[in-house]
This record gives sequence, structure tokens and C-alpha cells, in this order.
Amino acid sequence: MGIAAILRDKGHAVVTIAAHHSVRDVVSELVVRRIGALPVTEGESLVGLVSERDVIRALAAEGAAALDRPVREVMTTPIVTIGLHDSVTTAMALMTDRRIRHLPVVEGGRLVGIVSIGDLVKRRIEEVEQEALALRDYIAQA
Repeated sequence: MGIAAILRDKGHAVVTIAAHHSVRDVVSELVVRRIGALPVTEGESLVGLVSERDVIRALAAEGAAALDRPVREVMTTPIVTIGLHDSVTTAMALMTDRRIRHLPVVEGGRLVGIVSIGDLVKRRIEEVEQEALALRDYIAQA
């Protein structure tokens, strides 16, 4: 099962934020949308990812003044992405190796979705449950 299947179920809609917006705007979007990260754009280009962790680091370093900084100054870059045809296992390994929780999905240089560690774990649990059911059926028929 691949990333494309997850996006088919979850949807391809992605909320982004422009690099010139403030960290305060990021906080507002994260809270209102109940998400943990936003891809950052400059024009049509994907230039970074800003997460709750980035906000916390900025606040720890500068206090409330960090809220007025532009996103481009606190975002994570270079951005780590994954493709539609990559596997859940590949995505999980990448997230583990890079210690990240969100992966923008890029195809043909275009942002087409985003997956979180929660999306991947949910999909993996579904796969394991299906495998267990198949094994039970096989054993019952034997």
C-alpha cells in the first residue's frame, strides 16, 4: 500500500502558508485547523515546512517576540518530501531517520498532499489487521 492510497482516503487538500506571513499566523492556522504543520510557499514554490516544533523553538529562543517573525526565519529547510508512488514503509523510515512527523507529497514538482506519522501508523495498523484476518481465515479452512 502506498502514499497514493492514503491520499485517496484522506484527500489531497493541503493548507499552506506563505513564507512572508508571521509565526503568529502559523499558530492561528495550526490551532484553527487542528494540524501540526504547514508547508511553506513562496509563489508557487514549496520552500519549507513549519511545525509546532519550529514555533516552540522560536518561542524558547526569543519569547513572544518570535510571534512577529516571518515564517521563513523559523521554518525547517531544506524540506523533506515523498512521492505518490512511495510506500508507507519508505515514508515511515524517512520520518524515523529524519525525526520528522509530516511529509509533503510532491509529484512532478507540485505539492499534491501531505501525510503525517498518524496517517502512516493508521494505514499500517489496518494492513496488519487485514493480514491477521486472512491468516485466521486460512487456519480455519485448513
